[in-house]
Amino acid sequence: MDKLQAIVDQYQKVPGGLIEAFHAVQDEYAYIPEEALRRLAKAFEVPLARAYGIASFYSYLSLKPRGQYIIRICKSAPCHVKGAAEVVKTLEEELAIRMGETTPDQLFTLEFTECVGVCAETPVITINGEPYGDLTSAKVKEILAQYRQPQ
Repeated sequence: MDKLQAIVDQYQKVPGGLIEAFHAVQDEYAYIPEEALRRLAKAFEVPLARAYGIASFYSYLSLKPRGQYIIRICKSAPCHVKGAAEVVKTLEEELAIRMGETTPDQLFTLEFTECVGVCAETPVITINGEPYGDLTSAKVKEILAQYRQPQ
């Protein structure tokens, strides 16, 4: 975890640096490994329980491994009214996982999120932050097929 020390060095003296360090660790590993959580707690001189509390409070941060592609579906009222439940059903069927889970090949993770600010195109998902709107089951299948292609 040499990269972890570089993250500590970069954020240790920054106000609010622990949260920034969590983001940097997650960007590097796609989640916050337990060893990283322990080392960051020690480096930032906070009890491990507090560091865990901070890391588990924010829905963007994850303490368990996630897929290469994080698929988030908006759970706001406009998306719900326009068919988000059907999109969720399609995602779960196509990927053979439930919301909050990661595919066995570590390619996809499904998560709910709050409004992504694209209400004119509901229902909406994001994949690694890239929005896809006006979704139907057929569009979801097409989008997933693109991400399943070898890069």
